[in-house]
Amino acid sequence: MMYLRIPLIIALAIGSTACQSATKESESSTTLARVLHNVKTTAYTHSEGDHLKHGASNAIGSTLKYGNVRSAAADWSVYPVGTKFKIQGESSVYVVDDYGSALVGTHTIDLYKPSKASMNSWGARKVNIDVIEWGSYTRSLAILKPRAKSGKGIIRRMVSSIQQSLGTKGALAESE
Repeated sequence: MMYLRIPLIIALAIGSTACQSATKESESSTTLARVLHNVKTTAYTHSEGDHLKHGASNAIGSTLKYGNVRSAAADWSVYPVGTKFKIQGESSVYVVDDYGSALVGTHTIDLYKPSKASMNSWGARKVNIDVIEWGSYTRSLAILKPRAKSGKGIIRRMVSSIQQSLGTKGALAESE
């Protein structure tokens, strides 16, 4: 059995990543980073046509961030609200605090940029990201479920997918 422990210890020592359980969510999430390779990223800005009605607000009701901590949008059934990550080679931390209709059903992350010029400069890129902390599927559901009743189908798709991941399929229909 000793021969199995040595590679594990070496792997942990050189920064091997931890996997978060895909079953019942632990609200504490994982504290170890997980590297995700070749993640498709795009960029958006608050002055973009389809974001004008929201202004500089994100889906959780606060202001979009751009500084040491930056806002990102994603499908919350893939990257739940509150997920924190860094793009390898950059110093800023991104936090998933927004979602967008074009992101649902994809593994794409949309990075907030403060201007159209910086949005266009980013374009679409595949990057490696270090997940610092996984967000909360439970919190994602709490935000999305009230919106699913009168909202767009994309919100219902995220809710359904999160419920399936958490093993609570059908909870939306039961709560209506």
